[in-house]
Amino acid sequence: MSTKAGSRARTKSIYILKFEGATKKVLTVGEEKAKILVGGNMSISANLLPEFEHEMRTTRLTLERIPNDKFNWAPHEKSMPFGRLGIHLAEIPGWVCGTINHDSLDMAPPGGPAYSLPELKSREEVLELFDTHVASARQSLAGASDEVLLADWSLLAGGKNLFTMPRVGVIRTWVLNHTIHHRAQLSVYLRLNNIPVPAIYGPSADESSM
Repeated sequence: MSTKAGSRARTKSIYILKFEGATKKVLTVGEEKAKILVGGNMSISANLLPEFEHEMRTTRLTLERIPNDKFNWAPHEKSMPFGRLGIHLAEIPGWVCGTINHDSLDMAPPGGPAYSLPELKSREEVLELFDTHVASARQSLAGASDEVLLADWSLLAGGKNLFTMPRVGVIRTWVLNHTIHHRAQLSVYLRLNNIPVPAIYGPSADESSM
């Protein structure tokens, strides 16, 4: 590996540690240093948006293939049904707005209702929810400053703090990576039902172009 390539690799590792690490000492860096780590003078949101657009576009392609007549099908008794998995994928982009506009989320607030998935009955309803959340997320992310994205955000359950990390780390891990994880599950569901799997990062066995 050349020195230049090694430098790029180390920078990428620092970026991952910076935004996804667990220690406050590592996470607390100046705004200018953060810009260097994510790409020169570009803002954090400007760096995230192209990736966000790609992941949302390919996720929608996958959601479009959920069969309404198998909405309750699951590959295993411990697996989410087709429809429920699609609903979960459709709601994930909505977390961007909540992350940017609030300092925390309590999944089961004391004295209040616990968080739950919306009740949807068809692929069309799933796509409508997904499109709504993606549009709102895009707008919120585009308007978020580096200062906002580097500020801490917390997830709680019953008033107990589960984790605290910078908002950009939340978006990276719990929106983008989380979407990729469940989209991969949905792709397996498609394959098991002989439904063509879309090309995502490269050709699939069914489609040659992305």
